[in-house]
Amino acid sequence: MSYQALYRVWRPRRLEDVAGQNHITKTLQNALLQQKVAHAYLFSGPRGTGKTSAAKILAKAINCEHAPVAEPCNACQACEGIQSGAVVDVIEIDAASNNGVDEIRYIRDNVIAAPRDVRFKVYIIDEVHMLSTGAFNALLKTLEEPPAHAIFILATTEPHKIPLTIISRTQRFDFKRIGPETLMERMRYIVQEIGAEAEDDALQFIARVAEGGMRDALSLLDQTLSFSEDQTVRSGDVLTITGAVSQQFLTDAVRALVNRDAQAAVQAADALVREGKDPLRFMEDLIYYLRDLLLYQTAPSLDTLLDRVQADDAFAELAKLADREWVYDTIETLHQEQREMKGASHPKIFLEMALIHVAQKNKTVQSESSVDDEVVQQLKEQVSLLQEKLGKVSAGSASSSEEEAPKKQQAKRKPQPNAQNSASVKQAQRMLPNASKEERAKVESRWADTLRTIKQESVPASAWINDAKPVAASTEAIILVFQNEMHRG
Repeated sequence: MSYQALYRVWRPRRLEDVAGQNHITKTLQNALLQQKVAHAYLFSGPRGTGKTSAAKILAKAINCEHAPVAEPCNACQACEGIQSGAVVDVIEIDAASNNGVDEIRYIRDNVIAAPRDVRFKVYIIDEVHMLSTGAFNALLKTLEEPPAHAIFILATTEPHKIPLTIISRTQRFDFKRIGPETLMERMRYIVQEIGAEAEDDALQFIARVAEGGMRDALSLLDQTLSFSEDQTVRSGDVLTITGAVSQQFLTDAVRALVNRDAQAAVQAADALVREGKDPLRFMEDLIYYLRDLLLYQTAPSLDTLLDRVQADDAFAELAKLADREWVYDTIETLHQEQREMKGASHPKIFLEMALIHVAQKNKTVQSESSVDDEVVQQLKEQVSLLQEKLGKVSAGSASSSEEEAPKKQQAKRKPQPNAQNSASVKQAQRMLPNASKEERAKVESRWADTLRTIKQESVPASAWINDAKPVAASTEAIILVFQNEMHRG
């Protein structure tokens, strides 16, 4: 098979071609020129950011016939041999499938032998975090004091799994995710070189889906070119291949949730599934869209940090319409539902339930908040009435006579306002002016979760608090109303 994937054809052959990692390539170039190459390196970072490519380029530059050079010439016998894999002194090892102690012992026993074809032996160990504990121990001493003709380059996507004793014996370089603009620039260059065409919107969407990985971006670009009949990359084709939905579709869905239109939101989900889209992918896109919406509301000038959307007119209008607290709560709700969807046999049902939950929750909060002013007024009147009764009780107790003694004995058996109740009334009176319908809505939206938490901690406390209902709230206090007078006391 003569065809090669784009990410293989356009794999970097020089350090300057490694996109988005200038902080690393500049350091390595200076080290090569000054002949200060370390005996061991650790390249860590997300997938598809150039770790293995940089390791191979470094192996060529070290062994280039024109060394010391900042870049390999890619023309001498050593460079061409390393590039094609013909040089046996540059060994690439996949630690995912060769992670045992025997493989590392083989390296340790053979590293002392002088190189055959070039000046330096270079061991490139990919996914080094997959090595077993015994393999790491076997590598330890060799990594600390290798022969003068040996260089180790370790590559990993999960550096936290590597023992600190290994990390401390290497020079560590952290590769970062490649920015969308850098990805788009590289893809434009490749599209132009191969004689194809591409829409800017399509390239931008590919760059966002790739999540900072050049290999993922080029693989998706290659797939889209194969899908197209006229070698043109279109945004519609990218959406079809990835199973994602357009920004306009997401905008309409979020607007339906903001407007508490559960019917429109569920119809959108149904249309999505009928088109063969993945419900779990739609939920992920929805969460990212709301994340971008929240970020745009907080700092509109930072539109370059948006992950999945472009700040067009419809998006900006929706950002003004949606309440920031609602966006935050909706992200949290959808995230919880997403975790339920991952193990479900019918994720479409969970998607519909999540949309209905968000729409009805918003509607309930709005409808209940509309009567908050009336409730607060009633509470104020009740507090005033209680104060008046307390005053009468105090005055009556001072002028009581002996003939009222039987009545007092009977009154002792009934709960009467006492000092504690009086203090509670005063606290409630001080709190009510600071109460707001927004705070009450927050409390009510989380009241069911609160009851469940209390039940897990204490069943008697749960039985007591189940009789209560929050009627007013501020940022510092909540007023509860009990149906049972004993529970209130």
